[in-house]
Amino acid sequence: MSIAFRKLFCTMLYLLYVMCFGNIFLNYPIIVASKMSTTRLTDITWAHAVNSDSYLTEVLQGDINFIEADILMGYLLDDADSQNEIPIMAHPPLRKSDLSLNVFLQRIYNFNSVAAEDKIKGVKLDFKSIDAFEKSVQVIHEFYDTTRYPTWINADILSGPVNNTETIPVDPTRFFKSSKQLGSVVLSIGWTTKWGKDSSVGNYSNVDVERMINVIRSNEIDVAGYSLTFPIRAGIAACSLEELAYLYRTLKDSNDITFTIWSGVEDAVDVDKLKLVMKTIGLNKIYVDVPEILRAQLNLS
Repeated sequence: MSIAFRKLFCTMLYLLYVMCFGNIFLNYPIIVASKMSTTRLTDITWAHAVNSDSYLTEVLQGDINFIEADILMGYLLDDADSQNEIPIMAHPPLRKSDLSLNVFLQRIYNFNSVAAEDKIKGVKLDFKSIDAFEKSVQVIHEFYDTTRYPTWINADILSGPVNNTETIPVDPTRFFKSSKQLGSVVLSIGWTTKWGKDSSVGNYSNVDVERMINVIRSNEIDVAGYSLTFPIRAGIAACSLEELAYLYRTLKDSNDITFTIWSGVEDAVDVDKLKLVMKTIGLNKIYVDVPEILRAQLNLS
């Protein structure tokens, strides 16, 4: 059965489900957890920067639940003269890779299509520029099935804490416009951040949160009912309880809202404050994608 036929069949089933039971986006965390043999989002495991062919092979052979990879416009290593710029798997400042987006997606699709349901790998595609995303939409359509398998589209669409002027956000209007062409994906949308081992002061401010709410509503992402996850940096999130709780309360009736807590290896984190944030929002609404030492301190078991 071809990928195109499978996608058409799954889309028809999805539309039938919506007609009978309502929007599948609003049950997304439950669906992900059930596919991965866990009832806790905090148990879901991650592989990062899966940007090479050999690492992808390793991850597909392992027990990781979600594969995260970076996409930018660049060149394959065997393109000696750099003549054919395409979406590749690489993190800035690299511009070359041995793995293109289409091969990356096709290999995961081939794995998932024969895997037991609890062995299916989710995919998180982290786009580093709007140009890379716009030029990847057709590739995703052609080589993957976002209806059948958990698929996240990630980008930092707003500038954020703390005084981060080094990273340019992805244009939110163009990002949402292209996202709407992909169907039932999860939009993982965040802020650019600046934080480190010596950081202690800073939070996701009321202004940051209001800007996020406004850009979601102005692009009618609330009306469309997309499932949204907000990637929040642990050290900053620990100081942002009221603001993040407000963000959740404001959007929870229109969208399925989750948060994905992440952290740099050396980031300073007030663990007790972070635990309070997680408890207040609810562990059933939080993915945890942090270094092992911080995960151990959170005592999620």
